[in-house]
Amino acid sequence: MFDWEAHDCEVVGEAADGMEALAKIDTLRPDIAIMDINIPIMNGLKVIQMPVMNGYDAVRAIRAMNRNYCKKIPIVAMTANAFAEDVLAAKTVGMNEHIAKPLDLKNLARTLNRWLR
Repeated sequence: MFDWEAHDCEVVGEAADGMEALAKIDTLRPDIAIMDINIPIMNGLKVIQMPVMNGYDAVRAIRAMNRNYCKKIPIVAMTANAFAEDVLAAKTVGMNEHIAKPLDLKNLARTLNRWLR
């Protein structure tokens, strides 16, 4: 388990799906968003199971919001999709970083330090 407090982080919200994540980012205004690519309803890949909006479209929507905050918030993809094209796809839609699963806790700590300092 990752010790968020040791990295001066407080988890302010979790989302059950991509639509909820979009609403929480808009409402809670966290310092960083860590988004699992394969979440229900709005995942990071365009796949058949995503009838509403996929995760790449969600990041585009966040970046397109008429709020300066939404253009600047660091968004980190956390996913088992770890091929070079997956990293490129995440960054192309506006994610700042890509962390592959299984999760390397030291890499997560470095990423948090890089974007929150």
